[in-house]
Amino acid sequence: MPAALADASQVVLLVVDGLGWEQLEARLSLAPTLAGMARCPITTVAPSTTATALTSLTTGLPPGEHGVIGYRMAVHGEVLNVLRWSTPAGDARQTIPPSKVQPTPPFLGERPPVVTRAEYRQSGFTGAHLDPARYWGYRTLSTMVTEVGRLLRSSEPFVYAYWDGLDKVAHEYGLGEHYDAELAWIDHTVERLLAVLPRGGMLLVTADHGQVEVGGNVIPLAGEVLGLCAMQSGEGRFRWLHARSGRAGALYDAAKSHHGDDAWVLTRDQMVADGWFGPVVTEAAAARLGDVALVARRDVAFHDPRDTGPYDLVGRHGAVTSAEMYVPLLSIAR
Repeated sequence: MPAALADASQVVLLVVDGLGWEQLEARLSLAPTLAGMARCPITTVAPSTTATALTSLTTGLPPGEHGVIGYRMAVHGEVLNVLRWSTPAGDARQTIPPSKVQPTPPFLGERPPVVTRAEYRQSGFTGAHLDPARYWGYRTLSTMVTEVGRLLRSSEPFVYAYWDGLDKVAHEYGLGEHYDAELAWIDHTVERLLAVLPRGGMLLVTADHGQVEVGGNVIPLAGEVLGLCAMQSGEGRFRWLHARSGRAGALYDAAKSHHGDDAWVLTRDQMVADGWFGPVVTEAAAARLGDVALVARRDVAFHDPRDTGPYDLVGRHGAVTSAEMYVPLLSIAR
């Protein structure tokens, strides 16, 4: 953390979903405001995915302790889509209460103002990683800046703001001209945030993960692997395989044989022992992991027909390549 942070009278933390260190460094000419801030790379968590990383940002805990262990995770025999907070049966806010999945209060028990999209206020994931913070919803980038400025004028010492547009653009369009255009608009937004930051304040910008462009490089699981699976969870670049009863060893061998060239293939016990999810993994978190993980080492994803969305994903994340794991920590004081 920058040394001047300790003396700042007010702090704004802006989290830009999907802004990887490598992607930013390659595009500094498009983002002069961000380029002018003090910056360094820091690492995100594994898996490098929004649900897990944002929960670590707000609770200060590694995934093995807060328990939001992935984008799609096994809870009581069902696969919960954490961002939608739904299972194949539909809305799961009543059957899988967010406060039971992730009981640690965010922000060390304080209740700072959180400036996020208005439509996220009632979501299960908001309940899991932000409740009981105070919410100020916005609809556009301009109104996000307006809300942050209003809160600063009311002497709030800390404001948390979140923007997800860059991640959405990368998912749908990849890392080409659409991504570049969105980054340029974000840079303009940061310039406006600096304009409303009072003297003595500090702006921090960071992210939850980076991105890689996968496009159509989606690999179907080998039949020998699928035959040993009871279900899948995780996501395309960090796919958890849940073994049929008594077949975990055979599943690992089959996955290693068929997909070892494209992924790191590891057992749950190996990953826990090696500290992938932090030094402590609670019983609840461990129960949400599969038996075998396929963690993509190349720019590929692993197919699961149940892991679907409104469009085919071009940009992806979740694995532990440098493009996904390194995110920026940017700072500037007034």
